[in-house]
Amino acid sequence: MTWRCGIAVFPGTWSERDCAHWVELAGGEPVMLWHAERELKGADLVVLPGGFAHGDYLRAGAIARFAPLMAAVRDHALAGGPVLGICNGFQILCEAQLLPGALLRNSCLQFRCQSTHLRVEVGRGPLLSGLEPGTVLRMPISHGEGRYYAPPDQLQELEAGGQVALRYCGPAGELGDEHNPNGSLEHIAGVLNREGNVLGMMPHPERACEPLLGSEDGLQLLRAALAVLGPR
Repeated sequence: MTWRCGIAVFPGTWSERDCAHWVELAGGEPVMLWHAERELKGADLVVLPGGFAHGDYLRAGAIARFAPLMAAVRDHALAGGPVLGICNGFQILCEAQLLPGALLRNSCLQFRCQSTHLRVEVGRGPLLSGLEPGTVLRMPISHGEGRYYAPPDQLQELEAGGQVALRYCGPAGELGDEHNPNGSLEHIAGVLNREGNVLGMMPHPERACEPLLGSEDGLQLLRAALAVLGPR
């Protein structure tokens, strides 16, 4: 049996089919989860994909956090189940307080759609322990509000607790403002919860899953996660 990956769909979500294709390529079984549903349909891994849930009214992810489905996602996360939020999904997880910090408007005040390099900072939890720290991945971003922010004391806790998952970097893993596309503090591109089972990331791994797209590194990330989860 293959791992069942639930993909959340809110009004305004537009990456769910890309994520389903990505899951299938990695050997998983995708199942769509409409925002008004209250169950995860037996999903082992839950993915909150990119888009503009509820039109990003009020604030990105602010309305989606109250969806009935999010109660089931929260229960799944608190029970140790793996949850991955991509772009808008990352914003929703922060709004739902399943992840620390917030995503603010890009420092350039522009929507950015471009390829980026990411350095894996930690290899822990069901979503990252299949990757070696220091590994450099290439994936695109596509957002206007992706600048990661956390207060100084919380930022110190994230660093000390190994919760900084991914950083924007150069091709060789080097850090620098020229490689940071949105002004995120400490070049942060992805974070984990304390337990390591919830991951939020702004880059889109589902758009880096075939040679035609210029990178298969997103497929590498998901396959590593499914391998760590083990046979179902």
